[in-house]
Amino acid sequence: MIRKPAVAGAFYPDNPEILKKTIENCFLDKFGVGYIPKLNNFSGDKYPINVMVPHAGFQYSGPIASHSYCKIVQNGFPEVFIILSPNHTGFGSEISVYNEGQWVTPLGSIDIDCEFADAIISSSDIACGDFHAHLHEHSIEVQLPFLQYFSDDFKIVPITLGSQSFSASNDLAKAIFEAGDKLNKSFCVIASTDLSHFNTQEKANTVDGFVLEDIENMDEFKLYEEVVQYNITMCGYGPVMTTISISKMCGLDNCEILAYKTSGDVTGDLTSVVGYASGIFK
Repeated sequence: MIRKPAVAGAFYPDNPEILKKTIENCFLDKFGVGYIPKLNNFSGDKYPINVMVPHAGFQYSGPIASHSYCKIVQNGFPEVFIILSPNHTGFGSEISVYNEGQWVTPLGSIDIDCEFADAIISSSDIACGDFHAHLHEHSIEVQLPFLQYFSDDFKIVPITLGSQSFSASNDLAKAIFEAGDKLNKSFCVIASTDLSHFNTQEKANTVDGFVLEDIENMDEFKLYEEVVQYNITMCGYGPVMTTISISKMCGLDNCEILAYKTSGDVTGDLTSVVGYASGIFK
């Protein structure tokens, strides 16, 4: 099964050379890390970080995403990236694992780690192999060029969450942990999420502050409670809850929010903004 690009030419350039230059500009942007990091080698058994990244068009959230990808590059690449996303399209199942084939972007193709994907499905009570949820979903696809810019020596397991319940997140975290332990492969979990949507800048800063505090405190239950209680329109709280949970299982008990901005900081329109943040779990 070959998953072709769904949002190339929209969320990011479809020309490979322009795409590479765009990624460089994200790192060098005033909201980016300010430099282009060099890829180090990773040779250990347990990868030392997981990350949270935004997933809007590169011109909006790419500079914020560069902060998390800088940390990945500095630590070197693990054998596999487990990329978790919300389901914006409504297609597919509660937890849809893309478990065979390749994903293609303008920078080339990436192999699915079929063994790891099937081990997650086997260990989960909810997850299943499902391609339909991924065909038009942008929030995993936009992460791949950031990885491909630095290397083509990695595999992925794309997982999109149709259910962002607390129980589904716990089930998936447990399944990822058990699969990684069984296979003895190094992996990094990437939680793809934007924060609140279509608030004023002032309100976005307030409600995003609530969830970022919960994330930094590694408190997935309070994150879930506050998203529900305050009706915070954070689209990927399920992936983030899962990543907090799996991080703690792996002994990564600390979180650092690396950067936060909104679309309003980019466009100057502060009347209706979307929040973006990068963070690492270490």
